[in-house]
Amino acid sequence: MTPVILWCGAAGAAVMLALWVRQLRTSDATSVDVGWSLLVVGLAITFGLTAAGDPWRRALVAGLAVVWGLRLAVYLLTDRVLAGRGEDGRYRELRERWGAQAARNFLFLHLAQVVFALLFSLPILAAMRGGPLDGWAAGGVLVWVVAVAGEAAADRQLAAFRAEPRQRGEVCQAGLWRYSRHPNYFFEWLHWWAYVLIGRAAPLTFLGPVVMLVFLYRLTGIPYTERQSLRTRGEKYRAYQRTTSAFFPWPPRRTAA
Repeated sequence: MTPVILWCGAAGAAVMLALWVRQLRTSDATSVDVGWSLLVVGLAITFGLTAAGDPWRRALVAGLAVVWGLRLAVYLLTDRVLAGRGEDGRYRELRERWGAQAARNFLFLHLAQVVFALLFSLPILAAMRGGPLDGWAAGGVLVWVVAVAGEAAADRQLAAFRAEPRQRGEVCQAGLWRYSRHPNYFFEWLHWWAYVLIGRAAPLTFLGPVVMLVFLYRLTGIPYTERQSLRTRGEKYRAYQRTTSAFFPWPPRRTAA
């Protein structure tokens, strides 16, 4: 598998270099997230064709990863890159912070996505290795369905909220957003547990949910999103923080803590 991974890394680096050149021209790095999703899709297809393991197991895991990744990529492309709202707040904040070093640092950020894609492809590869499908796989598919349906519902609810001009400056609390400030992140994290079950709890499969939780909670997810929301919505978002769970869906508190 080592030569395959090296070739995948080289192809991924070429894709990310092209997206980096694009952000040089547009001053908008939002497409890097689309690139990361498609890299994982490409890795899942490659591993499905070349990895060891039962063919039906490999086909199932590759299919689940491809559908998940393509849905995410299409959503990010249409809702963020092509929506005309400008650069995602996370990257805008980084661009302002980096100043004259932004071009160089964004190059490193784009190439780092190749490493992250390879890292998150390892649980997928681990789930492909093994014998015929069993009850563990059925449980994994059920988790996958709940996770992808939940993430898609959260994305639709947020998109519908943003499409209403009268909601400008307000805080989305529709549907799943009433129970979690980041239901899309929660279901994204839940999705990675599907490979833990399909892979029969092989140690490497736990890399997905563990690393994703660290990224969402401490690095690229919740911290940036919360700061941006506080800047644009102020006290309304602070009230939302006081009553609504940050991550795990939970009934909102009736009185602010």
